[in-house]
Amino acid sequence: MKKRLFCLLLALLMLLPLTACHGSRERAAFAVPAEFDESRDYEISFWAKNDTNKTQTEIYEKAIRDFEALYPNVKVNLRLYTDYGKIYNDVITNIATNTTPDVCITYPDHIATYMTGQDVVVPLDELMADANYGLGGAQLRYDGPDAGEIVPEFLAECVIGGVHYALPYMRSTEALYVNKTFVEKLGYELPEIVTWDYVWEVSEAAMQKDADGNFLLNGQKVMIPFIYKSTDNMMIQMLRQKGAGYSTPTGEIQIFNDTTKELLYTISQHAKTKAFSTFKISSYPANFLNAGQCLFAVDSTAGATWMGSEAPLLDIAADQVVKFETAVLPIPQFDPENPVMISQGPSVCVFNKGDQQQVLAAWLFTQYLLTNEVQIAYAETEGYVPVTRKAQQDPGYQDYLSRSGEDNKEHYRVKIEASRLLIENTENTFTTPVFNGSTSLRDAAGQLIENVTKSTRRKETIDEGYMEKLFDDVNALYRLDQIQAQAGGRADLGPLPGTSVALLSTLAVVWVLIAAYYAALFLKKKRK
Repeated sequence: MKKRLFCLLLALLMLLPLTACHGSRERAAFAVPAEFDESRDYEISFWAKNDTNKTQTEIYEKAIRDFEALYPNVKVNLRLYTDYGKIYNDVITNIATNTTPDVCITYPDHIATYMTGQDVVVPLDELMADANYGLGGAQLRYDGPDAGEIVPEFLAECVIGGVHYALPYMRSTEALYVNKTFVEKLGYELPEIVTWDYVWEVSEAAMQKDADGNFLLNGQKVMIPFIYKSTDNMMIQMLRQKGAGYSTPTGEIQIFNDTTKELLYTISQHAKTKAFSTFKISSYPANFLNAGQCLFAVDSTAGATWMGSEAPLLDIAADQVVKFETAVLPIPQFDPENPVMISQGPSVCVFNKGDQQQVLAAWLFTQYLLTNEVQIAYAETEGYVPVTRKAQQDPGYQDYLSRSGEDNKEHYRVKIEASRLLIENTENTFTTPVFNGSTSLRDAAGQLIENVTKSTRRKETIDEGYMEKLFDDVNALYRLDQIQAQAGGRADLGPLPGTSVALLSTLAVVWVLIAAYYAALFLKKKRK
């Protein structure tokens, strides 16, 4: 009897590793088919973002036509959005009804939230490595990049919890667009990399007025020397440059710190004189820059076609444009010897439809978006950069870069300089940690600056009491305390699979039985 019980317990322990392995496979949620079934027809949906840019729409449509010509049994349905936030909201809404798209252009922060649903997003590591259908695979009908040809910094941005859940599609960073003419008119020389102190000083110098209330610099009634488009990026990059806390990869919230307060006090000082403002308060930086009402405008390099008095996508009337020389520089730095800037831009993820062949069809189209033809064509529409070295080094793309300033459309100087800015500083870029709730933290970072700027304009007192209340209010508004609680010192990757729960429960029972067995033996010997 003793031997039977002991053998039973031993057998249970030996089964545990098998249970654990089964749980790992279940968590992977997708296995690559041995071959693509071409006897079937597939219909996949592709959700993408487009700022009413007809050229970008045409690129998507051409990519779809070309792909369908290579794979006649696959039909791709394009759905365009004007905002990534709308894509995010629609995906979240459709998860419950299993009506998500097959392929979606989105951001890793958003993907982390999609992943709270069970097996919603396909992990791509096995697909990427597959010899036939993976990156550079033997069975692909197009010349796609292999893993080594994707810019490693950009590919790393698509990793969540140690697993690739997306491929990069396009990348940009932020640039400082400068009215160099006005800066020099004020008596300043423009360095290659400016500091925050430099920008604040020049901005304040531009606020001088004449007796009639006109600004001396531009002779107009309006002047906002420094406007920042994305205040969430502003706060995130300032903290990174200072080496201060923002968050950990596991989701620990660190933004409410003394450095954040110091930065907000400085921003408040310049909001008080109205030398600084934001997009949400004043409107697009490009409009003020092009009207001669702004010296320093920070916006994405992808927005370069709106920047400068010769910009091809001017958003103001021609008679409002003031001629000036535009300089494209890295964002302001605290340490110009060691520049730090954010890397951003859309990625592409694949959704799990419970049909391996359907997922494989979607994966084939996803990879096609990384071919040179698609990458180069899309990058040339704005100040984006192709995500593959293969496309960046392509003779056609190199020719495009070399023709900077040849015209004010395809080869608009400011646009190409913005692209070069990222290419030359790829190693100086960083990304923020991605976890379920990282989107809310990003929004909170910008809200801190927006609130301080608005409060200063309303002549509220900005002191320690104000800062404490601001931190509490923003923390509550974006429910950051809940994110902190969920993190618990680890990345929030959703609930444990059922097999993992069973494994832990079985392990506990086995050890209880073992303990009971030896306790019984001990008591029996003691009685003897």
